[in-house]
Amino acid sequence: MATSPPLDAAALYDCYAPALYRYIYYRLGAKTIAEDLTAEVFVRVLGMKHAPDDWRAYLYRIAHNLVVDYVRRNPAVFEGMDESLLDERGDPATRAELQDERRRVRRAIARLTPEQQQVVVLKFVEEMSNAQVARIMNKPEGAIKALQHRALTNLREWLSDAPDARVWKRLNESVSAA
Repeated sequence: MATSPPLDAAALYDCYAPALYRYIYYRLGAKTIAEDLTAEVFVRVLGMKHAPDDWRAYLYRIAHNLVVDYVRRNPAVFEGMDESLLDERGDPATRAELQDERRRVRRAIARLTPEQQQVVVLKFVEEMSNAQVARIMNKPEGAIKALQHRALTNLREWLSDAPDARVWKRLNESVSAA
């Protein structure tokens, strides 16, 4: 019977923790919750008996499941989002405008289905390819493209109805560049 090589949890943590934290933070918008759930991902890894074939996909699946569980238990999570990670450069008016835009985008993303949210964050925040997202979500690439299309269609509708459509324009420009 073949056994897996010993798990190097510290190396996994060093390699994946920053990206997983960012993923969770963009999904939930709260720094302390993102820190706690990132730690929980690695607590679950420590209990594993066998190493997966694709660590990245496996860790993102754990993170996604933790986010979904958290949102189910705390449906009001998007009410008091933490904006402490915003860039501190620029004048206060510009920072306030960016905060407002980020808040609106996060709220719009929160209206998407959990799968659409996951695709948007993995594709446009984590800058992953459709193939990488498909592995993480355990779906065919065509399904990822369809989820992305529906998500962007919804976001376009929700964000372009704003009195000031700059939010959608900036999101659309960043999506087009990706």
